Amino acid sequence: MSATPPTGSHAGSAWTGDLAPEEHALRVRELIVEMCGSAEGGHLGGSMSLVEILVTLYRSVLRIDPAVPDDPERDVLLLSKGHGAIGLYAALAERGFFPAEDLATYGRPESLFSAHPNPAVPGVEMPTGSLGHGLPLGVGFALAARLDASPRRTFVLLGDGELQEGSNWEAAMAAGSLGLGRLVAVVDRNSLQITGPTENAVALEPLADRWHSFGWNVHEVDGHDIAELRATLDGIPYDADRPTVLIARTVKGRGLPYIEGQARSHYARLGERPKKRALAILRAQSRKAAQA
Repeated sequence: MSATPPTGSHAGSAWTGDLAPEEHALRVRELIVEMCGSAEGGHLGGSMSLVEILVTLYRSVLRIDPAVPDDPERDVLLLSKGHGAIGLYAALAERGFFPAEDLATYGRPESLFSAHPNPAVPGVEMPTGSLGHGLPLGVGFALAARLDASPRRTFVLLGDGELQEGSNWEAAMAAGSLGLGRLVAVVDRNSLQITGPTENAVALEPLADRWHSFGWNVHEVDGHDIAELRATLDGIPYDADRPTVLIARTVKGRGLPYIEGQARSHYARLGERPKKRALAILRAQSRKAAQA
């Protein structure tokens, strides 16, 4: 069954300028590149792989209202892979939680926008980044919603390398045992971590079977196909008594062909020329999308 959205919520309504979702994704990528052009730099690759997932959630799925970010009946999104914070900030700005111009302070002393999620930023639920913490927190949020008889749902975005942390599997086991049907995990399966391929560190496959074994509904999707993501997420919750996981196949560094699928994209301090090059590529893609 579907929950009633919080008062004032407009999940699925248009964002700034009534753009197509693919155009919003390109705008989010531009904001990510701008932040990576700061003196501090940022986690470029893993933020770029999250973009379509974040755009789909914030544009079409989450029952939220940027004007009332602490609505007690809102859906909750936890970014467990906290190193994707600049992607989250960019998506929140594009959704209207705060002006995109505010992101120009990223990485500066006393800025709200730090390398990992800061809950002082409107729309950020929890500080994360110590990998393996987000799903256990999600179990707690989902259980609290059940005890409150609340329709709110909890979404947790996980990195695939992060799944090498045992705390995730303890949480997965607990969620399946407790039958937390309003808990949704989305795995950013870009198959890379800072040291290289995930399968060369601690192998995760057969990943879908692992989740199945803990009692989860499992869906595998193209994590860059907004239509497929939305069609899958629109069915949440599939089962009142079982949590759901989406294994989203993605490409690290998506949008910048010269770094796509490369571990070296993990963190970047873009100088002025590399930043201009990246923005030029993204803006060319934006023009092409607008003409399609």
